[in-house]
Amino acid sequence: CSAIDACESSNGGCSSKAECRRTTPGNRACVCGTGYTGDGIVCIEINPCLVNNGGCDRNAECTQTGPNQAVCNCLKGYSGDGKTCTYISLCSDNNGGCSEFAICNDTELTERTCTCKPNYIGDGFKCRGNIFQELVRNSNTSKFYSHLEALSIRDISGPGPFTLFVPHTDVLNSDPRVKDWIAKGVMAQVLRNHMVGCASLLYRDLTAITNVTSLHGDLIHISYSQNSLVLNNKAEITLSDDVGTNGVIHVINQILVP
Repeated sequence: CSAIDACESSNGGCSSKAECRRTTPGNRACVCGTGYTGDGIVCIEINPCLVNNGGCDRNAECTQTGPNQAVCNCLKGYSGDGKTCTYISLCSDNNGGCSEFAICNDTELTERTCTCKPNYIGDGFKCRGNIFQELVRNSNTSKFYSHLEALSIRDISGPGPFTLFVPHTDVLNSDPRVKDWIAKGVMAQVLRNHMVGCASLLYRDLTAITNVTSLHGDLIHISYSQNSLVLNNKAEITLSDDVGTNGVIHVINQILVP
């Protein structure tokens, strides 16, 4: 007589995911394989993600990849290996895309707000200070700022409001009269002839009036025709409405001589 091997046929009736083990003649035991659980007759994959998020961080997603196998991936807004995930502050990189003159605040995952700092105006992505500060930040107007600095003219750094007609940097660099005015000590009068006090006049406001008085005391004649604003019949406004906290800047293509 020979002993009956209960595992010989059809894996002994065990699951295909189980091992059939002979015990006594004619008997066997079914043991689920690695990564599976059950009574041996029925074996199902173990999903590690069902217990303690598979060992992943609470801010990670556990994804089953096989029997008792899983990977951990940090959720959007977090970084790490999945086992440990750290919140990514949007504001920590380049001020969150906000202006350098703005305060960046994380509000929620993948969200942040940008708010201009005190004494600045704007949407948080672009923040502007007073027009004296804005002159130096714009290459079109920076030469005008240099002349103000050289003569310690601070008229437009006050509360205002002011309207400023600024000859383009190229104009101030190329006009030979500038050196003459500086030598004669009259450059301050020339510069003040481009400043208007007590009013922040936007382009649309200027189209409705015929003259304004400069801080130098001279009248500046304004004419509007063919969608163009011209001062003193020769200086055209080429760039307009650069608004600051205390006024507005317009760029012109000629110097307004007192």
